[in-house]
Formats: sequence, C-alpha cells, structure tokens
Amino acid sequence: MYIGLLLSVSFGCDQTYIDEIQSVDPGPDTSAPVVNVNFPLQGTLIRVVEDVTSIDINFEATDDIELKETVLRLDGNEIARFNEFRDFRRFLKTYTYENLTNGSHTLQVTATDLSGKSTTKSVVFEKVEPYRPVYDGEIFYLPFDGDYTELVSIRAAAVSGAPGFVDGVSGKAYAGAANAFLTFPSAGLLGSQFSAVFWYKVNASPDRAGILTIGPPDPARPNAMNNRTAGFRLFRENAGGKQRFKLNVGNGSADNWFDGGAAADIDPASGTWAHIAFTISNSQVTVYINGQVVSQGNFPGISWNGCDIITIASGAPRFTEWGHLSTQSLMDELRLFNKALSQAEIQAIIDAEKP
Repeated sequence: MYIGLLLSVSFGCDQTYIDEIQSVDPGPDTSAPVVNVNFPLQGTLIRVVEDVTSIDINFEATDDIELKETVLRLDGNEIARFNEFRDFRRFLKTYTYENLTNGSHTLQVTATDLSGKSTTKSVVFEKVEPYRPVYDGEIFYLPFDGDYTELVSIRAAAVSGAPGFVDGVSGKAYAGAANAFLTFPSAGLLGSQFSAVFWYKVNASPDRAGILTIGPPDPARPNAMNNRTAGFRLFRENAGGKQRFKLNVGNGSADNWFDGGAAADIDPASGTWAHIAFTISNSQVTVYINGQVVSQGNFPGISWNGCDIITIASGAPRFTEWGHLSTQSLMDELRLFNKALSQAEIQAIIDAEKP
C-alpha cells in the first residue's frame, strides 16, 4: 500500500507531465495605435516669471499588438524618440522638455506599431510672455482676464464660492457673487507705504460689502472678526440709495477712519465704471474716486501685525462683525504698489486704462 502511494507521487512529478509554454498567435494587427496627451492640453496657458522654462509632457500610447516607437515633436522639430518598452502594448511617459520659450507651440505625439500603422495626436498650447510691471512700485497685478492669477509673481488666488467673469474695462472683469471672494498670502506686499488702484462697477445689492481687506485675526471674536488695530479695510455702505466708500486703517494700537461723506458716494443707478484708489504713507492716507480726493488725513503709520492674507471682494474672513461680506459688484484691473502714489500717477493709470 505504501509502495503504491510512493510510485503514484513519483510518476506525478515526472517532467513528462509538465505542460510546455507555447507561443500564442496574437492575431492580425487590425488597429493603429491610440495616443492620448494628458499634458499640456489643447489651449493650456503656461505662466511663469521666466522667459524660458521647462514643461513636463505627459502622454500615453497603446496598441492592440505591439508598439514599435513613439516620437515627440515640438513645432515640427523632434525632441524625443522612444523605442524600448517594458510593456510592448502600453507606454505611459512623462518627458521633461527644458527649453520652452514664449509664444504659441504645437506638440505632436506620434506612435507607430510593428506593422507600420501610426497615429499622431496634436495639441496647441501657449507659454504666455511674463508680465512686466508697467508702473513704478507695482508689486501685484490681477487683471481678472478669465482666471484669478496674479501676474507679477504668478500666484493663483484661493477662490471661495462661485464668482464669475463678465466683460470689463480691459478684457474680462471679476463678477461678484454671494459668499464669493478671493484670497492671497500677503507676503511680499506689505511695507510702510502702500497703494491700491482698481475699477469698480457698483451693484447696490447687498447694501453693504467689503471690497479689499488686509487684517489680523480676532481671537476675541473668531466668528465675527473685527480687529482693526492693523492692516486696512476698504468697504461700502448704503447712504440714501447711493453707496459710500470708506477706509479704515490700523496704526498698531487703534484705528483711523477716512470717510469722505457725500464726496465718496457713487450712484449705483449710473451703471458706469468708477476708478477707486487709496494711498498709505507714514504720515497721510488719501482716498480717491475717479482721480479726485474724497478723503484725506494725517496718519501715524500702518501696522501689519498679524496680517497674513489679503481678501478681494469681501470683508471675510477678517472683517465680518458689521456685515461687510461679499460684494456682488464688478471689479477689474487691480494693482497694488509698495509706494504712496501721487494724484498725478493715479490719473496717469486712469488715462491709460479708462474704457
């Protein structure tokens, strides 16, 4: 009995009982390769501060039988060729091209299979020429031309809510919405002198709103912040059916108000763009509407203590106690400066941009 069992095991392990590996005919090669370009996509805009940069080209080529080679061309010139594949039916690759220059570019990815069939996928994209500040002291420029990218440092805003775009003074403009606003880090924007200029078309609803805010946290009122000892708060409020623009600036221990009264009123019924500007120096603050002084006063100097973000189109999150939340007005061509602009400099900006 035991002898029979051993013989059975012995015969079961004999080499003649192991199936040999045999090649399987994959069948006819009926299809051309399939090519997908994952980046850049058609219409992609590359924005960086350099005139020449690198780009990571991500693509995939597949074939029903076997790939022979894949070739990348940029503007008609071959930049890379691949003919060794770990998986002969699928090639997924990120290739870094180091010398992308300004302007429009056409990328072509061509995959060829063993039978000679090939497929080419093309995408057109653009490396946008870096923005060069136009005005002395300009450190921030947000044109709202279809995105929320600040062009001096190439930073994208953190977007809250669902703002939109409409036709503006130049190109597109920011269209405010309920609970919508933008924020940026304030690093690199804060100094002893500061100016902001922009175009604004007033929507009277809601009847009060924040416009531009750089303020510190308020630990005493975390759900209704209103710490006005540092930074500034530019906002608007109803004034007999018009909208009155006011500026509050913190000096480190208290705050100073710059309220021009009726001189700082804009009638929403006019439906026109108004140019808003304000300047802060070590000794004075001035508010302008359409190039004219509407409020001005002595000032001991601004404190930026705790002011780590800038909010655009709302008082939130740092100036909310009095209900100055998101504006539903339009805003365009926002520029910030590290100097106190003169009235003549402000007028020059208006003349260059006015619709």
